[in-house]
Formats: sequence, C-alpha cells, structure tokens
Amino acid sequence: MNFLEYIENHRDQNLEELTEFLRIRSVSTKSEYKPDIERAAKWLAEKLRSAGMEKIEIYPTKMHPLVYAESKQIAGRPTILFYGHYDVQPAEPLNLWTSPPFEPAIRNGNLFGRGTADDKGQVHIHLKALEALFKTEGELPLNVKVMIEGEEEVGSVSLWDFVVQHRNQLKADALVVSDTSMLAKGVPSITYGLRGLNYYQLEVTGPVQDLHSGVFGGAVPNPLTILAEMIAKLHDKNFHVTVPGFYDDVATISRTERKALNSLPWREKDFRKNVGAPALCGEKGYTIPEQLWCRPTMETNGIWGGYMEEGAKTVIPSKAHAKLSTRLVPNQDPVKIAKLVEKYIRKLLPDTVKCKFEVLSMGKPWVAPYSHPIFQKAMHALEQGFGRKAVFIREGGSIPFVTQMHDTFNVPCVLLGFGLPDENAHAPDEHISLENYFGGIKSVAIFYDRFARH
Repeated sequence: MNFLEYIENHRDQNLEELTEFLRIRSVSTKSEYKPDIERAAKWLAEKLRSAGMEKIEIYPTKMHPLVYAESKQIAGRPTILFYGHYDVQPAEPLNLWTSPPFEPAIRNGNLFGRGTADDKGQVHIHLKALEALFKTEGELPLNVKVMIEGEEEVGSVSLWDFVVQHRNQLKADALVVSDTSMLAKGVPSITYGLRGLNYYQLEVTGPVQDLHSGVFGGAVPNPLTILAEMIAKLHDKNFHVTVPGFYDDVATISRTERKALNSLPWREKDFRKNVGAPALCGEKGYTIPEQLWCRPTMETNGIWGGYMEEGAKTVIPSKAHAKLSTRLVPNQDPVKIAKLVEKYIRKLLPDTVKCKFEVLSMGKPWVAPYSHPIFQKAMHALEQGFGRKAVFIREGGSIPFVTQMHDTFNVPCVLLGFGLPDENAHAPDEHISLENYFGGIKSVAIFYDRFARH
C-alpha cells in the first residue's frame, strides 16, 4: 500500500480523530480554559508519535505550553520545520452557532466547530500526511521538526523567546505553515505575502466617576462621545487613513504583480455574498484584492463604556475604551506606525479628557519571492492532490512568526492554506470543507515526499 492509498483508506479514522481534537476547548484568551489548553498539548504530543516523531517535548511557557517534536534526523536529507497552533478563539456569541462550537458537526460537506479552519484542522492535515508516509514507508523520507504553540490567538507571547533559546535546534531548509486560506473553493493556493499587524487599546477618561446625565449633562465631557468623534476622524471620505505619515513608506506594487493579482480567478460577486453587507467600501483607486492584500488599513475592533445592560441608566461614563488595529504592508515599520498613530490620536483628543494608549502587539509585513524550487514542488503537489491548477496569492491576515523566521533563518517560507475565505474563522459557525481537509492531507504528503527527493 502506498501513502495515497493509506490516506484514502483512513478517511473515517482521520475525521474521527480530528473531531476528538476539536472537542478540546483550547481557548487561549481565558484563564478558565487553562486545563483544556494543557489537555490539547498532551493530545498533540501523543498523536505526533504516530506521525513518526521520536523526540517529543511539551515546553511550559509564561502562558501556554508549546509542543515541539522531531523525527529521526538523518544526515543528507532535507529538513522541514512545520509551524502551527492549537489554541482557538473564544466561541461567543454562542447563540449564533447553528450547532455547539465544541461539538463538531457535518453539514453540506463541511465540518463545523471552533478551530476547524483556524488552525486545528490545518495542523491535523500535516499530522495525518506525515503518519501516512511513516506507516507506509517505515520511516519519514525527510527530516521533520514540528512546533505547535498555544498562544497564537493572543499574540504568540512566548513563541519568539522559545525560538531564540533553541535557534540551533530549529535550523531547517524551509518553514512550512498552514494557517491561511485558498483563494476560493476549487483553487488550491500558496500564499507569498502577509500584512503586518499592530494592535492598540485606548482608555479615555473624563470625570473621576460616572455622573448623572441630568444633573451634569451639558457641562461635563462625555468620554464616549469624544472617543466616537475621534474614531470618525481616522479616515477621510475616500477611506484613506488620515494619520500623518501613515503611507510614507508603503511599497509600490509593480505593474507585473498588480496584473497577476487582478488576473486571479477571484469573483467579486462571491466576495460580496460572503460579506453580506448592503454595499462595500474601501480605499479609492485600488481593486478589492489590492485593498485586501496590498494596502494598509486602520480598523476599530471594539468600543465600549458606560451602561450596557438592559433598560435605561442615564449616566455620563467616567471612561470609554476602544481597540484599534493597523494592518501594515511592505516597508512600513510597526514601531514607527505605532508612534504616528499615538501622536495623531493624542492630537485629536481634546484637553477635557485624559488618554491611556497601549500597544498590545506589533508584527511586520512579509512578502517573499517564490522562485525557490520548493515552491514549484508545492504547486505540483497541490495540483496532484486536488486535481486542479494551483495559484500564488497574497493574504490580508498576519502571521508575525513567518516574518521573524524568514528574517532570522533566511529560508523559504511555504504557506499552504486549506481554509476558505468564507469559513468564518474567529466567528460563529466556523467550518472547513471536507474536500479541502482530505485533499490537503494528500497534497501535503505528496509535497513532503517530493521535497525529500530534491
């Protein structure tokens, strides 16, 4: 039996094992899920052994454990470092899920549940691909190192410390990541560019305590109103970010790349349907793919303050809060952008309030050439696994670790995504296409086998 036959014969077992993984509530943002996080790490360590790993360790960190594993290292064979994460986003609001988020369910050829697309399902694809190679050949055809963290959804707080401490141990010929998406259903894709991400939190304070809006209204600053006015000034009518200097260092997209990106089999009709808004808006002068992948943005991710319970309570709140983020593109420096954003926000806010500005995380953008032979091997593997032509794309999301690894180790980073843009990652009814899940296992196994024989 060859490895492709093995994969086909183990479809049911692989799916059953994935649902077991998905039932573990490995939510990294809430301390109440700490036991589940630790259970997920132990679960992975156990499954990595059947995937051909010989050295398996669970490293404690300041927050959540990191799982590291290595296959038997054989001189002369190429080495792959695979990275993924086992932590997931909170499932709330629970009432918007069709089926419970941690009770996986199959509907219309999709597997629903928190973590299906981001990133447990995609991690599991690699485990099963490696297992198929190991079980059918007696050993893996290449050297494999696996690093799966539990803090990606909270900014990978401990990851880089681990990399620095184990730099020699992590050396490889290429980094492989599956935490991205295909361009569209039926279009297997390799991502060669990601936007960077800065995340900020604001606390705007007016009066020292909440005040009666009848007794004090009209003479006292309202932090919520002031914060809303400030946020409204962060964009102009053409949806350009108004922060002075924000676009100064933005890299120009070449005419060739722009033509290639806009020639991809991407359908605006499908995008509009997935979004579901009455109409779209975006930076004037750029196509939607360019707005999503190649242009920087400023977004308000949350705003709160004052009375938010049922009924009425007439108060002027003491404080108002907001979470903001900027997606960054090549040549933009996250540190410089953070300073520009803070300076502009402080300029917009009046002297009637105080402002606490925090930078919660920063991440650089990443774009890499795909001329290395490994990318052609990946493309052929995807085409064989899915029976359809593969394409090269950029993505609007952020994986700061990819940039760090690329800059530190100077090796190609291959991003093989098996999710889809409409699979509700971070939202209710997250799901993964079973066609992509099973096709992904085949493609990754073919890719590893091809790379081993370069």
